[in-house]
Amino acid sequence: MKSLALFLCLMMAAPLVAHAERVKDIASVAGVRTNQLVGYGLVVGLNGTGDQTNQTPFTVQSFLNMLNQFGIAMPQGIKLQLKNIAAVTVHAEMPAFAKPGQTLDITVSSIGNAKSLRGGSLIMTPLKGIDGKVYAIAQGNLVVGGFGGEGNDGSKVTVNVPSVGRIPSGAMVERQIATRFDEGRSIVFNLHRPDFTTAKRLAESINNMLGPDVAAPVDAVSVSVQAPVDPAQRVNYLSLLENIDVTPGREPARVVINSRTGTIVVGQDVRVSPVAVTHGSLTVTISEALTVSQPNALGEGQTVVVPQTNVGVEEDINPMFKFDTGTSLDDIVRAVNQVGAAPGDLMAILEALKQSGALKAELIVI
Repeated sequence: MKSLALFLCLMMAAPLVAHAERVKDIASVAGVRTNQLVGYGLVVGLNGTGDQTNQTPFTVQSFLNMLNQFGIAMPQGIKLQLKNIAAVTVHAEMPAFAKPGQTLDITVSSIGNAKSLRGGSLIMTPLKGIDGKVYAIAQGNLVVGGFGGEGNDGSKVTVNVPSVGRIPSGAMVERQIATRFDEGRSIVFNLHRPDFTTAKRLAESINNMLGPDVAAPVDAVSVSVQAPVDPAQRVNYLSLLENIDVTPGREPARVVINSRTGTIVVGQDVRVSPVAVTHGSLTVTISEALTVSQPNALGEGQTVVVPQTNVGVEEDINPMFKFDTGTSLDDIVRAVNQVGAAPGDLMAILEALKQSGALKAELIVI
């Protein structure tokens, strides 16, 4: 906790300088996006680590359908026990402007009970978009990072995830996805993080370079920019625009708490109103001992075991610290560090400050 607080203090000691960023780093062009593709196929050639076909009938059905496409008819009622085949899903992301003949990296994941896909080969699998059309064909040998081993006595060990693999350049694009990049007389930049100030500054930066009224902010996300109609000229135009430097607006004051890991991130604009805080811990200890009660000298009574319970209460005395008007992150960290609060205690303090209205920031718990 102390090392974290010291790190934050050193960060706050540095001057807060707004750095300009390129347009391509803070915004994207509307309509220029990736598209998700997905397919269903079979991985063959596994060394006995495939699906248990008595529990995954869809694997056998897919295998028989594949044989039928090659003109091989299996006898009716035959029971197949295939251990070197696994049913898988294949997914990939197709970038904007991808042309037929280009390749894509694909990820192959088992959907049955295959133990491992190591050493397997994906046979020809069509990859479809959300519209149901085939845009790429996948095939190739898998690269699996995980592995597992099993002994005769039932012991086994597994490293990473052997039921998922990748095939670099494992799919070939067969159809181009249409875009609206070359349509209309304007293009729209969409900010990665909505901010009215950043949208205003983006439009101003473009207008300062190209002239007034070329760009206009639409809302906190979008900025509309006039553009040439000719596609070649539009490419050169965007090459110029995406390298313009823009100073983004400062982020809203936020405190982000990860309750699972104890990570706390406090933004630079977080402030606290005048408030006094004390945080103590109460420890209650209950111990129980057994004593023996003997009869008196006259022999009256009998020997019995009597339980004795001791209850102790300890409370740490922690000093109260005060936040004055306009208290910054530096002051908060120093005050909490002096008290010696753990991350869990700091979470409780921040939540209490938010409930009291003293914390001038958005509190986000993830």
